[in-house]
Amino acid sequence: MNSYLKQVISRRNNKHSRQHTDETKTYSPYESAKKFRQLKIWVRRLVADFFLIVLGVLSAGFGLKGFLLPNNFIDGGAVGISLLLSKLSGISFSVLLVAVNIPFIVLGYWSISKEFALKTALAILSLAIVVALVPYPHITADKSLVAVFGGFFIGGGIGLAVRGGGVIDGTEVLAININRKLGITIGDIILILNIIIFYFAAWLLSTETALYAILTYLTASKTVDFFIEGIEEYTGVTIISIKYDEIRDMITEKMGRGLTIYKGERGFGKSGHRTIEIKIIYTVLTRLEVSKLKTEIEKIDPEAFVVMNSIKDTRGGMIKKRRLK
Repeated sequence: MNSYLKQVISRRNNKHSRQHTDETKTYSPYESAKKFRQLKIWVRRLVADFFLIVLGVLSAGFGLKGFLLPNNFIDGGAVGISLLLSKLSGISFSVLLVAVNIPFIVLGYWSISKEFALKTALAILSLAIVVALVPYPHITADKSLVAVFGGFFIGGGIGLAVRGGGVIDGTEVLAININRKLGITIGDIILILNIIIFYFAAWLLSTETALYAILTYLTASKTVDFFIEGIEEYTGVTIISIKYDEIRDMITEKMGRGLTIYKGERGFGKSGHRTIEIKIIYTVLTRLEVSKLKTEIEKIDPEAFVVMNSIKDTRGGMIKKRRLK
C-alpha cells in the first residue's frame, strides 16, 4: 500500500479512536461537580448579560422615540449616522441602524470575539425592532431638555449594553480596532468621528441642529462614563490564587492575552497568619473582556482574590495583537 495512504488511514483511525474515547469517558464525582458548577456560572453570566442588554435597548429606545426622533434631533456615532441618513433619504431609521452597524459587527467579530459580535448583533437588531414597534410616549418638545435627557437615556443604554458584553453603537468597535493598530486613544478616535458627523449635520441640515447634536452627544458620553467608568480605559487585573497555574494557562491560551507573574507571600487571610510563597498574576485587558475574565476565574477558583484598576492606555504587549477565541 502507498506509504502516504497508510499515513492518512492511520491518522483517521487515531482520530476516530480519540472521539470514541471521549464519548465513552466517565467522569468522577469531582469532575462532574466541577463541570456542573462551570455550566451554572456560564448560565448565570449569560442571563445577567442578557438582562443588561435588554435594559440598555429599552433605555436607548426611550431616548430615541421619546426625545430625539419626534424633534428631528441627531446624535453622534452610528446612531447619529443612521439618523442623519434617515432624514436625508427618507428610509426608515430602524433599517439604517442595522445597515450602518453591519460593518462594525463584522469588525468586532474579527478584532474582539465571536461572543461579543453575537451580543452586539442581537442588541442592535433588538434596538431597531424596539424603535420600529414599541409606542414610546413623546415626552417634550423643549430642545434643551430633548438634548440632555435624550442623550442621557441613549448613553445609559450604551453603558448597560457594554456591561452586558456588547454595544448598540458600532463606532466604539471601530475606535478600539484603530487604537490597536495606530496607538491613538479610543476617546480621541471617537471624538474625530463625531466631529465629522456634526460637520455634515451642520452642512446638510442646520448649524443649530449640529449644536444640539453636540450637546446630546456630550450628555450621552458622560452617561456612558457613569455606567462603565469609561469605555476607552483598559483594566489592569491582579489575581492572587492557589490555582495560579490554571489561571495563567486560561489567560494565555483561552483569553489570548499576555501577563506578568510576581513572586510574593501570603499574609493574613481567612485562616489567620500564614506565610506561604505564592505567584501573583498581573494582566491588562480592555473593559469589554473583563466580564469574560471574571467568569473564567470563578470557574477555576471562586476564592481567588482579584483587584482591578483602570488604565488610560497601553503600548506594546499582547493586548493589541490577539483577539479572544
